[in-house]
Amino acid sequence: MSEKLKVLMLNGSPRKNGNVALAFHEMEQVFEKHGVEYENILLGMKDVRGCIACNKCSENGKCVFGDIVNDIAVKFQEADGLVIGSPVYYGSVNGTLMSTLQRLFYSTHFDKSLKVGASVVSARRSGCTATFDELNRFFTISNMPVATSQYWNNIYGAEPGEGKADDEGRQVMRVLARNMIFLMESIKLGKEQLPPIESEERVWTNFTR
Repeated sequence: MSEKLKVLMLNGSPRKNGNVALAFHEMEQVFEKHGVEYENILLGMKDVRGCIACNKCSENGKCVFGDIVNDIAVKFQEADGLVIGSPVYYGSVNGTLMSTLQRLFYSTHFDKSLKVGASVVSARRSGCTATFDELNRFFTISNMPVATSQYWNNIYGAEPGEGKADDEGRQVMRVLARNMIFLMESIKLGKEQLPPIESEERVWTNFTR
């Protein structure tokens, strides 16, 4: 019997029952229906500081700060997919989630290729697409395929629970989850039946001399 697919879900909101959580719940129902394992981590109230560019992770294999980021790194390595969700703060990702993601992606040196990424954004009114673009950059710099839906992965609401009225947004999340499952299953089959993707030695260049 093959192992179940695993998805790690990182919720950057400080609200346990906020609209990002509501969007995640729509996805979780689809994951459960299709037998996909998932873990949902609420980050918004965690004490996570930003990266200080010390580069100790290249020596230690993990971030120098011994907080939840290193715990998440272990789960990320084992996962087939990663979902990251953020409320919009000043047209951008909220600070705790951004600090987590910058340290998580920089300090982890395992191969992230072909892990499927998906981002989810919640806002009262504006800033969703800008925040959505910011989150997707973590995937596209890491050889991670990005799962899409029938619209940008946004859900609207200010107070917790208001997203329930966004029928289109909730449907977008369900479609996103199904597409994510299809991608993960396809990649799993591809790894079993196709030769590995040809790789090259990484080239690093700077714009200064």
